[in-house]
Amino acid sequence: MSDFDQLADYVFKGNAAAVKDLTRKMVDAGGNPMEIISKGLLVGMDIVTPKFKAGDMYVPEVMMSARALAEGMNIVKPLLTGAEIAVNKTIIIGTVSGDLHDIGKNLVVLIMESGGFNVIDLGVDVSPEKFVAAIKEHNAKIVGLSALLTTTMLNMKATIELITEEGLRDSVKILVGGAPVSQSFANEIGADGYCADAMSAKEMASTLLN
Repeated sequence: MSDFDQLADYVFKGNAAAVKDLTRKMVDAGGNPMEIISKGLLVGMDIVTPKFKAGDMYVPEVMMSARALAEGMNIVKPLLTGAEIAVNKTIIIGTVSGDLHDIGKNLVVLIMESGGFNVIDLGVDVSPEKFVAAIKEHNAKIVGLSALLTTTMLNMKATIELITEEGLRDSVKILVGGAPVSQSFANEIGADGYCADAMSAKEMASTLLN
């Protein structure tokens, strides 16, 4: 088994310590950072995605894999050149105003980062004004809104309305997700997409950018 294959296997199995050690070893041996990412780290997550969709892996296991991947990414990211970092793959994500739930959002952040996105995580209880300010500051192309309560999902609509009022709507794609959210609700509030889970969020974000 090559180092790339071994690294992918460690990511898939959620062995964060082994991922960190092997990534460091490969870097110290002069390995190409982009190859370590594309042929090792991300391959591991590519194994996870279909298994999660098929019900063969569950959220805790996916989070372990994503955290293992993050250990490797933390080592190689600083070694990438500006040209290698996809500037247009910046996504802003947060749980909307009044909602303090973050488990689902945190999983989306991990999965997005595993897909090479530059994620700006605004945290929880994020006001429409804070989303707007972040879009302007980071020139983001995608915004992800999360909510876990039926009472707070209405703040997704308020956020989209303010983004529109500020003249930013045409420049960003807006994704929504969370337990009470549905495709029909996403359509109703004018979102660009509804994401049932973290994996579909990553796939949809990639599709919208391409």
